[in-house]
Amino acid sequence: MKGSLDKYNRLIDALQELPTIGKKSATRLAYFMLMKDSYVGIRIAHAIEDALGSIKKCSLCGGMSEDELCFICTDESRDHTVLCIVENARDILLLEENGLFDGRYFVLDTLEELSISHLESTVKAGITEVVFALTPSIANDAVILYIEDKLDIYNLSYTKIAQGVPTGVSLENIDILSLTRALEDRVRV
Repeated sequence: MKGSLDKYNRLIDALQELPTIGKKSATRLAYFMLMKDSYVGIRIAHAIEDALGSIKKCSLCGGMSEDELCFICTDESRDHTVLCIVENARDILLLEENGLFDGRYFVLDTLEELSISHLESTVKAGITEVVFALTPSIANDAVILYIEDKLDIYNLSYTKIAQGVPTGVSLENIDILSLTRALEDRVRV
């Protein structure tokens, strides 16, 4: 009897590999797809297969695309003088979904020379401002300094997303780095 649900258990194990999905959630999802609505499971399987065969990195910005260049990089109406550096392609989708940025993007996966040389060639194409939309941290502050140093020969202005105290959060629940930055970057009211 123990080995009779091997495929069910493998499905649970596979679902647990997804971010934020623990054993309980994986078990609920597997049970639902197999026992409650198998059509949902089939649709999910086909959607995953289709996406895996179609989605790739944009060769220019590193974002998600079904073509060589993504819809953002091919959009001539965007501001081609401002470049927003993000940590991953999900960040681009978040900013685009909310209409928060109208320039170009660059996904900074690593600091390898290849990535930096690709960033330099992107900057040479007419960029005048670089916006860093990186998760606030000491490590990312070092990344920002490194990139600024590498791009020092270009006449660029640099900005980064604001950080500090989120709306509706008590000061006692704010980490000291965020609180320090909020005080240092305070604005006149």
